[in-house]
Amino acid sequence: MDAHKQAYREEAYELLAELEDALIELEQNPDNKDLINRIFRAMHTIKGSGAMFGFDDIAGFTHTIETVYDHIREDRLAVTEDLVSLTLSSCDQIKAMLDASQDQEEADPSTTRELTASFTKMLPAEDEPETINEGDELEPEQDIPDREVTYRIRFIPHPDLFENGTNPIHLLKEIQEFGPNKTICHLKDLPDLKKINPEACYASWDIILTTTRDINDIRDVFIFVEDTSDIRIDIIDDTSLKDDGYKRVGEILIDRGDISLTELENLLGKQKRIGEILIDSGKVPKSEVESALIEQDHVRNMRKKRKSNSDVTSIRVASNKLDSLVDLVGELVTVQARLTQTATQKNDQDFVTIAEEVERLTAELRDNAMGIRMLPIGTTFAKFKRLVRDLSTELGKEIDFTTEGEDTELDKTVIEKLSEPLVHLIRNSIDHGIELPDERRSTGKQSQGTIHLKAEHSGAYVLISIHDDGKGLDQETIRKKAIDKGLISTDAGLTEKEIFDLILAPGFSTSENVTSISGRGVGMDVVTKGIESFGGSVEISSTKGKGSTITLKLPLTLAIIDGLLVTIDEDFFVIPLGSVVECIELTEKEKQLSHNRNIINVRDKIVPYICLRDVFSIKSTEPGIEQIVITETGEKKVGFVVDKVIGKYQTVIKNMGKLYRNIEGISGASIMGDGNVALIMDINKLSQRAEVSRQH
Repeated sequence: MDAHKQAYREEAYELLAELEDALIELEQNPDNKDLINRIFRAMHTIKGSGAMFGFDDIAGFTHTIETVYDHIREDRLAVTEDLVSLTLSSCDQIKAMLDASQDQEEADPSTTRELTASFTKMLPAEDEPETINEGDELEPEQDIPDREVTYRIRFIPHPDLFENGTNPIHLLKEIQEFGPNKTICHLKDLPDLKKINPEACYASWDIILTTTRDINDIRDVFIFVEDTSDIRIDIIDDTSLKDDGYKRVGEILIDRGDISLTELENLLGKQKRIGEILIDSGKVPKSEVESALIEQDHVRNMRKKRKSNSDVTSIRVASNKLDSLVDLVGELVTVQARLTQTATQKNDQDFVTIAEEVERLTAELRDNAMGIRMLPIGTTFAKFKRLVRDLSTELGKEIDFTTEGEDTELDKTVIEKLSEPLVHLIRNSIDHGIELPDERRSTGKQSQGTIHLKAEHSGAYVLISIHDDGKGLDQETIRKKAIDKGLISTDAGLTEKEIFDLILAPGFSTSENVTSISGRGVGMDVVTKGIESFGGSVEISSTKGKGSTITLKLPLTLAIIDGLLVTIDEDFFVIPLGSVVECIELTEKEKQLSHNRNIINVRDKIVPYICLRDVFSIKSTEPGIEQIVITETGEKKVGFVVDKVIGKYQTVIKNMGKLYRNIEGISGASIMGDGNVALIMDINKLSQRAEVSRQH
C-alpha cells in the first residue's frame, strides 16, 4: 500500500500543477467549458483516488470544491476572481496535506475548515436539505434537460484490480445514482474452485443506463480505474434521434462483441450474405459488390492501423532508476571506445566489423537513453503563471504573462536546477522592471505590462529569455552603485554590456528599499551561480524606458556531451564542442607580432587567447607550432592555446572527487578508451579568470 500511496502523491502533485494552470486560464476566460471540466475532473480524481488510498482528509476537503465546480458546469454558479483565488489557496492546502502525509509539518486544520466554509457559502440555498411536510405541494423540477440518452457500459476489471484496494461495488453504486438502470454481472471467467485466486477479480458487468448526464460524467466515475480495467461506453438509444426501431438480439450481441458475424451466420444455417442476395436478385452486378467489399476491407484496415498507432501507453519510472540507466550507458560508451581502439590496433577485419556494430548499437542506445531524460520545459513554465498572478496582485501591477517554446526539451537534471534561477528573474522583472499602471500611462505605455518567457534550441544549447517591457536598466544608476560598493573605480571605462554585467555581482542591488520580494542583492547572484554551476551563462540586454531581456544559455544535457579532445604535453583535455568556433595555428612569429600580449588577428578581428599550459602549470617545452581553439561565450570570443587538437570526442561526464570538486576552470572528467582521464574544461570560468588577470 505504501507504493500505491506514493504513486497517488506523485499523481496528485501533477494534477495540482495542471489545476493551477487551468485556474489561471479560467480567470481570463470564465466561460470556457473545457477548462471548467478539466478542473472538475482533476478535483474528482484527487478526491476519488484519495479516498481509495487512505487520504480521507484530502477526499473530504475536495468534496465541497468538487460540488461547487459541478454547479459551475451546470451554469448554476458563475466563475469569479474570488472563486479562482479561493481554489488556488485550496491547491496550496492540498499540497500541505500531501507533504504532511510524508512525515512533514502537519497541515493547519483551521485553514481547511475556513476554506471549506467559504466554498459552502457559495453553494445555492436549494442544495441545503429541506424538510417536506405532509400536504405540501411540490414545485415542478426545474432545469431538467429534455434529452435522455441510454448508454451501454461494459466494465471488465483486470484480475489484479483488488491489489490497489479498489472495490468495484462502490463504482457501480455511483453509476446507479445517475438514473434508471439495469446491471448484469458476468461470471463466465470464473475458474474451478481449485484454481481460484482469492485476490483476483473474475467478475465483469454490463450496465444499461438511461440518464441526462453527459458521457464525460460516466467516464469520471471510472477515471481512477481506467488503467486496471477495460471500459467501453456506447450510446444505444438517444431521444434526440429518429426512432428507427431497436436492434435485434443478434445485432446487439455483435455490437457488444459477444459473438462474431461469421459465428452468428453459421448458427443461422443457410441464410446468405447480403452481397449474395443482391447478386442473385440481379439488382447489383457482381463487380459492384466486390468493389464495396474491397472498400469496406480498406476502411477497416486503415482504422485498425490508426488505432494501433494511437495506442501509445506510458509508464511512471522512478528518477533514480533512470539516472542508473544513463550511468550504465555512460560506462558502455567508455567500454565501446576501448573496444574500437583495441580493434584498430589489432588490425583484424572481423574484430573491426564487430566493434563497428557495437559502436552503432551503443550510439542508438545512448540516444534513446538520453531521449528518455529529455523533458519539455513547458511544465516548468506553467508554474510561473501562479507566481506572476500573485505578485502582480500584491504589488498592484497589471501584467500579461506569455510563454513561447513550451515544447523545447531539456535534460531533466537541467530543468530541476533551472526553477530557482527563473523564479528570481521573474520576480525581478515584476518588481524592478514593470511599472505601476499610472506610471506606465504617464509615459505613453499601456497600463498592462508584459513579461514574455521564451525557450528555443541553439546548437547544443537551449536559450531561455525573459523579456519585460518595463523601464529598463539605468546605466548611470548601476555605475554609481558599483562605485559606492567598490566594485569599479571612478575612472573605469566600461562598455554597456560590462555595466549591465555588474548587476550579477554578489550583493549588488539598485533597489532603495528592502522588501519581501527584493532589495537585498541576492537574487541575481543566485541566478549566476545556479546557471554557471551546470555550464550555462547569463546575458543581459536593456534599453532605458523600453524594457530588458535576460537570456540564459543552457547545455542540453549534463550526462553525455560532444567535445573537442586536445592535448598539452601528455595530458588530455576536453573543450565542449558547442562553444568551439574554429581552430587555427599559433606560431612563434605570430606571438612576436603581438608583443606577447596574448592576442591574435583572426580575419581582421582581434581575439584574446589563454595559454592553458600556464593556467595548469604544465612544465614542458612548447612545440614549434601550437593550436588555438577559438570559443564563443555570449558575444565574446576567446582562444585557448593547446599543443595538439585530436578531434571530436563524445564525453561521458564524471563528477570529480571531493578534493577536486571546486577546482576553478574544470567542470568534470571523462575516462577515455585507453583508460586515461581527460579533464573537461569550464570555458566560462577560464574566460572570467583571464579577464580578472588582465584587469590586475
